[in-house]
Amino acid sequence: MLVRFGLDGPLPEWDSSVVCIGTFDGVHLGHREVILHAVAKAKEHELPSVVVTFDRHPAATLAPDRCPPSIGTPSTNLEAFAKLGVSAVLVLAFDEALAHTEASTFYERILKTALGVKEAAVGHDFAFGRNRVGTAAWLAERIPTEIVPPLMIEGRRVSSSEIRSAISSGNVSLARTLLGRPWVQEGVVVAGQKLGRTLGFPTVNLAGFGGQVTPADGVYAGMAETPFGKFRAAIGVGRRPTVGQGPRTIEAFLIDYPGESLYGAPLRIEYRARLREDRKFDSLEGLKAQMHADVALAAQAE
Repeated sequence: MLVRFGLDGPLPEWDSSVVCIGTFDGVHLGHREVILHAVAKAKEHELPSVVVTFDRHPAATLAPDRCPPSIGTPSTNLEAFAKLGVSAVLVLAFDEALAHTEASTFYERILKTALGVKEAAVGHDFAFGRNRVGTAAWLAERIPTEIVPPLMIEGRRVSSSEIRSAISSGNVSLARTLLGRPWVQEGVVVAGQKLGRTLGFPTVNLAGFGGQVTPADGVYAGMAETPFGKFRAAIGVGRRPTVGQGPRTIEAFLIDYPGESLYGAPLRIEYRARLREDRKFDSLEGLKAQMHADVALAAQAE
């Protein structure tokens, strides 16, 4: 899959393409429906399928005080596009200039001239251009456009806002259902207080990708992907109330990890299930006993 950031430089060498456009934060199952429509139509016409997306949520520029945290990271979103069979991704900077670009200008300059759009696929609530003039219906008046209806799962509309709410409340199982895969946090390993080591459970502390949604305090079962492999993990999110309120941390005990140092290494954590809430224990021995139980449950989680 080709990835291009902005359109400074030579135009793509194809004459025509099938395009889908959107923010696609997290690339959830609803987004998947839109993208797969574009991929299928592109195969039918023997053309490239192109995702047009943005380097940030539009609200980060239009209404920074109301901008929601992101679900995915740039790398996890791009990986999801690739798995869906997309030919190319164009990532545009959603800056003030783009925010004030008229829909007709965006259509002519980017979709028609740069990408040679033949057909498009968009979500039912899609809109682009200044004041969101370029609605799905507006686009359909100009080129054949598949307007994909909302996806419902278990009586819920699949949406980025629903997934953010699920994660922030600790319901990572629901987030997993709506995403179609476990939700992932990415970052690097940084030094912690080394309390876990004194309790017999050495953990790695995650410094995450800025602006990504944070799960509710608690203990979770999941997987941790390291440069040395992927391991089951018990993940703690919170302020360690048993040893005194401190800064909020995200730390993971990697089950069966061989022990190579991970400081400074990239780390990816998949959240699969919430095991319990974060709480204060009467003693370190009580905390240690609970950690044994948490690890046992995390080792068996699917």
